[in-house]
Amino acid sequence: MNLKHLAGACALGLASFALSAPAASAFCGFYVAKADTDLFNDASKVVLVRDDERTVITMASDYRGDVNEFAMVVPVVDIPLREQINVANPALVDHLDEYTAPRLVEYYDENPCEMRYRRDMVAMSAPPVMESVEVEEVLPEDLGVTIEAEYEVGEYDILILSAEESDGLITWLNQNEYRIPDGAEEVVGAYLRRGMKFFVAKVNLERHDGSSMLRPIQVAYEDENFMLPIRLGTVNADGKQELFVFAITRQGRVETTNYKTVKLPSNMDVPIFVKDEFGEFYKAMFEHQTDKENGKAVFMEYAWDMSWCDPCAANPLSRSELRELGVMWLDEGPQNGIEPMPMPRPGIGPQPVDAFVTRLHVRYDGQSFPEDLNFQVTGDRENYQGRYVLRHPWRGDYGQCEEAGQYAETLVTRWDAEAESLAKLTGWELEEIKQKMADGGFSASAVGVSEPKPKKNWWQRLWGN
Repeated sequence: MNLKHLAGACALGLASFALSAPAASAFCGFYVAKADTDLFNDASKVVLVRDDERTVITMASDYRGDVNEFAMVVPVVDIPLREQINVANPALVDHLDEYTAPRLVEYYDENPCEMRYRRDMVAMSAPPVMESVEVEEVLPEDLGVTIEAEYEVGEYDILILSAEESDGLITWLNQNEYRIPDGAEEVVGAYLRRGMKFFVAKVNLERHDGSSMLRPIQVAYEDENFMLPIRLGTVNADGKQELFVFAITRQGRVETTNYKTVKLPSNMDVPIFVKDEFGEFYKAMFEHQTDKENGKAVFMEYAWDMSWCDPCAANPLSRSELRELGVMWLDEGPQNGIEPMPMPRPGIGPQPVDAFVTRLHVRYDGQSFPEDLNFQVTGDRENYQGRYVLRHPWRGDYGQCEEAGQYAETLVTRWDAEAESLAKLTGWELEEIKQKMADGGFSASAVGVSEPKPKKNWWQRLWGN
């Protein structure tokens, strides 16, 4: 079937379903903060585990309120068996969110005089250079609605519905308190014309434990199409919505085929004050980057081999957690008889697990995203993470040695670059950023050097003006 709608240095290592430092192979930074989905109101989270035509979808509800009013409506192609439906532990999705969240890391500059001493000692004892090795209450029938299957799964009552007309289906859903919004006829009709059914779920209060948290619903299915339906969530929606897709494969990262997939800017040095405002920074940065793409891009926030992380915002998921999320190939042996090549990891870490996770973030509405999301699995296993860097300066006697004085001058240039980088990332005013940095002691006067002279334009330099 197809469903359409801390760590220390050098780490070892839904579409609104509820309808109501320079880069290096090892980063060696200290993880200090993360930008998880809690920063965004009413964020839907979907986990997609994909292998060939097999898919397990885990739909985490963002519903807040009386569970008696909760309803989930998802278009599907086939009628799933009871054994294909499950309820999951919410902690699984939370752990995956934390593991893949964009992160803030920090470094501390060393005493430049001591750095010179160590450099001299290393130069005297350095072995010959070796070549580096590259590592690559109406009866449903009266409205043309057929109940194809009904199941009890955990605290949920689940129905699989087919229908002749969208009007009849919407009427029946609304009468049975599934709360389909006004104006959904066109979208529902489009799904029905494609021969699709509808997966609907409600909470059975007699089987519910009384908590306000609803467990995610999982469905396992097979279909050649790899996609996620979001169009129902845009009908009569109150503004733009946030969707986070966590896709797990064994081949490599996942990207959208009918929308542009963009990596968020990463590995940027930002001013120290961002440490206390990382949530505000990340939301402003994401909004600014979304505007630059005219609101029509899907943003990649993380893509990484699941067996390690560097730096870690949370520990990688265990094999048992991955199985619970639906990673079905862990005990099936190599794909097509070919053993996967182990991914290189710095240090000594956990045993390799053949799972690659991609985190995608979409801010959407019906105008900017008029189509459902279509995906493809690529063979690209290059690691990427949304990572932002704080560099704490050395605060000592800048007259202690020649290198210390030179270091003080480079700090001013570095702070200017950090301010300009932050302004470009977020759209914040440059002068306000610089003033905030100066208030915190990150300015030329704070290190006892003069402000650098403004750079001349190229035409001023051309004739020595």
